[in-house]
Amino acid sequence: MTPVQRDLARHALGLDGRRKESYRNYFVTGEGGTDHPHWLAMVEAGYATRRSGSILTGGDDFFRLTRAGADLALDPGESLNTVEFSPVQPQKDTTA
Repeated sequence: MTPVQRDLARHALGLDGRRKESYRNYFVTGEGGTDHPHWLAMVEAGYATRRSGSILTGGDDFFRLTRAGADLALDPGESLNTVEFSPVQPQKDTTA
């Protein structure tokens, strides 16, 4: 994730340096917007999903971060809202 993409991801999560927990997970931008190519690259990398524009978004695309993308956007001491992202469960040891 590039520094610009990380800034966009933090904005999508509502993390502004004062909050310690995300409170949303969306970003709306359309073709021709300077942010749009960055979001398309995040979709390609598996860091976000894209829903094509609708009347509700004024025709612009609606992006949401995946868990992988959201985790990369966090600073130390920050967390993701459990309404948007379920808590990560510890992996069970299957080698026994």
